[in-house]
Amino acid sequence: MIGAIAGDIIGSVYEAAPIKTTDFPLFGPASRFTDDSVMSVAVAAAILDNRLYEEAMRHYGRHYPDAGYGGNFHHWLMAPDPHPYHSFGNGSAMRVSPVGFAFDSREAVLAEAERSARCTHDHPEGIKGAQAVALAIFLARQGVSKAMLRDELEQTFGYDLRRSLTAIRPGYRFDVFCQGSVPEAIICFLESGDWESAVRNAVSLGGDSDTQACIAGGIAEAFHGPLPATLRAQVRGYLTDELWEVTERFHRRFVRTAD
Repeated sequence: MIGAIAGDIIGSVYEAAPIKTTDFPLFGPASRFTDDSVMSVAVAAAILDNRLYEEAMRHYGRHYPDAGYGGNFHHWLMAPDPHPYHSFGNGSAMRVSPVGFAFDSREAVLAEAERSARCTHDHPEGIKGAQAVALAIFLARQGVSKAMLRDELEQTFGYDLRRSLTAIRPGYRFDVFCQGSVPEAIICFLESGDWESAVRNAVSLGGDSDTQACIAGGIAEAFHGPLPATLRAQVRGYLTDELWEVTERFHRRFVRTAD
């Protein structure tokens, strides 16, 4: 989960200023956490404290109203009686990493990913995007090879994960829909050699950089292992005490340590 939040923070700089290179500073004075991190923390809090996903999302979203939410999601946050709005945006996928880390069977991961998505993103593509990311993290945790992970996701969700970043990058543009961003983020992980290269790959597409780096960073953390203490400390520096408390508590309970 810290790998996902770190990806969000790193990608935040390039969302409005896209780049097509993997050569860039990871953190800087303009880096910040966005709605991706806030909602990932909300999902983690729901799991840790046995709360409804929608309750936790509305609690944290209202505490951080300027984190960069989409218009429909912001309306849902503030509505007195919120309802799902049939979205297939990648918001369902960006926040789901805690599900992949916390649950210990394929069936539970898919069911919980659907639950975490459905309260807002009840379109089939929105649910599929969340399930694909959560299942990728679960499989990575199990030590499944990249080839087997790719095959499982292709067979289960129908994504084409055999394209290369070299082929995708030149013509790729900003895309906030699950079907146009989740497969690409997964490919960024598949072509990575470590956590950092997965995040650099995601940013280099020149798309929805914070969300795609969040997704790729979460999967890469599950596969390559937790971030070292130095990187965790950098992430801590960007989060509020409240957000970090949940993040650290989730990490202690569900993620093995690297050092």
